[in-house]
Order: sequence, then C-alpha cells, then structure tokens
Amino acid sequence: MLPLDCKDVYDSKFTSNGVYRIFPNGHYSAPVQVYCDMTTRNGPWTVFQKRFDGRENFYRGWQDYKAGFGRADSEYWLGLENIHRITSQRNYRLRIDLTDFDNDSRFVYYNNFSLSSERDDYRLYIVGFQEGNLCKPMGNSLRTQHGMGFTTYDHDRDLISGNCAIKFKGGSWYRDCHGANPNGLYLGGPTDQYATGMIWYAWRGEYYSMKITELKMAVK
Repeated sequence: MLPLDCKDVYDSKFTSNGVYRIFPNGHYSAPVQVYCDMTTRNGPWTVFQKRFDGRENFYRGWQDYKAGFGRADSEYWLGLENIHRITSQRNYRLRIDLTDFDNDSRFVYYNNFSLSSERDDYRLYIVGFQEGNLCKPMGNSLRTQHGMGFTTYDHDRDLISGNCAIKFKGGSWYRDCHGANPNGLYLGGPTDQYATGMIWYAWRGEYYSMKITELKMAVK
C-alpha cells in the first residue's frame, strides 16, 4: 500500500525524523515530499507547514497555496489540495508549534482537523482546542478562523470588504481578519508592523513575529 501520511511511513519501520515520500493522490506517478516528525509525542506527525529562517516567501497566490511550495527539508507548505486529500481519508488532530526569539517554545492541539475541497475553498474545520502545556499557555488564537475558506491576495474568501491576505501579507483562513497569521511575513520578533508577521495574538500580540512555526497533523 502506498503511504498516505507519516503514520504509514512509520508503520513501514521508517521511524527517524526526516523527509519521506507520501502519495495523497494514491498513484505512484504523484509522490509528494513531506517532513515527518516521528518523535514528538502523540505522533507520528505529518508536517504541512514549516518556517524557521524566512528564506521562503509565503506571500503567494492561490495556485501556489493549492499546489504547495518550498522544500520539505527546509521551509515549505505542503499544499491545500494535498492536505484536503489526506484529511478526507482519515480522522486527524492538528498540532501547532511556535517558538519566539527568546527560544521559548509552546504548542496547542485541536482534536479534530480537516480541510474541505477546492470547490468549497479548502474550508478549515478545527474543534477540540487543548493547550499543549498548561504551565506555558499559548491561547486559542485560531478559533475565529474555524469554518473559513482560504484567502490569498488573488482569491478573497474572508468577511471584510477588502482582502485580509493583502492587508496582512499572508495566506490563511481569514475571517475579519485573524488572531493567528502563521503564513505572514517573517519579521524577526518585535516589529512596528501591525499583525503582518507570524502572529499568535493570545501569546505575543499583534506586534511580534515568531521565529519558528510548524503546523502538523496526526491520525487520531
């Protein structure tokens, strides 16, 4: 059987963190490179967004976000279509890991995670929020974006009269507009730019851009 996600890779006795091939389309002709986090608790985790130094431009259009961009051994986005295909076949949890420039790391879970199809604008479904570490809370900054379609600068599906992706320099499931902007600009910590960086409002506010972000999913 072709591996759909990192759990299938792990079950095939490949248990080290690293880049592997998966097949969201179910065909040998359509492999996808993905980073597998095999060691973090409650995994293995299929990483679909990874940022750590700003080398990859995340202010991109609809087709790039649909198909994916970057490299799985560096900064990358797995692609909305791949994420949809994966989450439509099994039940997944979402984990979000953030690190600031003081090297303080925090994380949260959502116990149910999926994306709808392109026809439905890759709508985000997240329920069952849980702090990863009660001694180091991060807050549920993504809560207002549940149920929203994905917006890019050339594909507007938010609820404001303008375009949240243009206003906040990213691509995401914006509503009016966001409390979390992991695909925003890599601004290197404190900034005077309002909410355009890699924001997690409930932890560091609108004027702080994270050092490291990882979004990843694991089979329930």
